[in-house]
Amino acid sequence: MKKLLPNNEETNMTFLDHLEELRWHIVRSLSAIVILAIAAFSSKSFVFDTLIFGPSKVDFWTFRMLCKVGNLVNSDALCIDNIPFLIQSRNMTGQFTMHLISSFVLGFIVAFPYIFWEIWRFVGPGLHATERKVSRGAVFFVTLLFTIGVLFGYYIMTPLAVNFLANYQVSTLVVNEFDITSYVSTVTTLVLGSGVLFQLPMVVYFLSKVGLVTPALMRNYRKHAIIVILFLGAMLTPPDPLSQILIAFPLFGLYQFSILISASVERKREKENLSS
Repeated sequence: MKKLLPNNEETNMTFLDHLEELRWHIVRSLSAIVILAIAAFSSKSFVFDTLIFGPSKVDFWTFRMLCKVGNLVNSDALCIDNIPFLIQSRNMTGQFTMHLISSFVLGFIVAFPYIFWEIWRFVGPGLHATERKVSRGAVFFVTLLFTIGVLFGYYIMTPLAVNFLANYQVSTLVVNEFDITSYVSTVTTLVLGSGVLFQLPMVVYFLSKVGLVTPALMRNYRKHAIIVILFLGAMLTPPDPLSQILIAFPLFGLYQFSILISASVERKREKENLSS
């Protein structure tokens, strides 16, 4: 198998050479996660009090913005003045385990651009010249979409889901006392799930480039896509209807945007065929 050197010259590499190179890419990626996880672990107060438990506080940015909107329309319904629930740790190792898991999840999120760059450094040189050309800027756009998805999950989905679940009661006799493992897993699932699902335009772009997806196909299967989107929302978010609806709306918008991307790829391919 051939691989490009830094000076754009090709060199033959054996299967074991590729495995060795892949190993070092993985080692560097894992090292970045561990370093950032250690930094997060040592910043316990900021990570938990500000980041993780932030969406459960009435002075969180999202709730303050909702209250400002409510004031503009002369309605107090959008102002959140109480999120009635307690967080407990019912397992002896619960807090320490969540501290470790949260640190590594945060380390992965922050290190994601570098991780994908390392992956691309391994995959990119093995592509043909035309394939490298059409995939130019992949690291930037994948990182951008992941960041937007994470921010959407953290500032929109998480606080609204926490407020909904904290206020939902089947009876006034039942008090909401959530375990820390349940709360942290809900937050991380919403944030990471949003970051992954927001990669839809990039997936459609590459599938359109190889001819597996066309705008006509996506338009014909738009109704089916809604069902798939709801299914993915149910798989990657907590099992409550609000979270699924919140992720379904932007995903459907991304699906519509992906149709435009696929159409752009098809138009460009038709122009190239005419010119040749």
